[in-house]
Amino acid sequence: MAVSLTILIIAITVLVSFASFNNEELNYKLPFSPYLVRHENEWWRVITHAFVHADHMHLFFNMYVFYNFGELIEKTLKYTYGDLTGGIYFLGLYFGGIIFATLPSFQKHSDNLMYRSVGASGAVSAVLFAFIMVYPTAPLNLMLIPIPIPAYIMGALYLAFETYSNNNRNTNIAHDAHLAGAVFGIVYMLVLDFDVLPRFINQIGL
Repeated sequence: MAVSLTILIIAITVLVSFASFNNEELNYKLPFSPYLVRHENEWWRVITHAFVHADHMHLFFNMYVFYNFGELIEKTLKYTYGDLTGGIYFLGLYFGGIIFATLPSFQKHSDNLMYRSVGASGAVSAVLFAFIMVYPTAPLNLMLIPIPIPAYIMGALYLAFETYSNNNRNTNIAHDAHLAGAVFGIVYMLVLDFDVLPRFINQIGL
């Protein structure tokens, strides 16, 4: 039986996150700091920030969403390209999403010593939108809406909400990372398979 990379990533993320909750050293060394990446060459933070979270709810929500969509897109890639190559492509999607999601913050905060960010939201957004590109009409349920919504419509609502929040709300949530991760997931799937876009358009009936 092939190893589930989704479960492996979740397990590592949960272990590291729980270890960091009450560990000041990990809480200092692992979060993404654009300033320390740029000025102190602490490049590992570009990756490690995705394995620590602000609190239990932050961790649960990210891993819950990742599990629901990660398992499906991982199986799709492995079925299409084989276990080894498909697994590599899946890791490329996840870790590429982690890295790409840091770019907006790096651009805006590379001289701000106080800025820190944590969480796998950028990678999760990448996985979510990779799923939407492959299965645009899959019925998804939102917590506040009791009826299923096609994945592509949910994706559009998500992008609209994140864009609005990024432009109009002063919160501690890195909405720009969510948007960057979503864009990466879309582009990644388009580059991986040129037929994704025609199939997407055909499935939604355009």
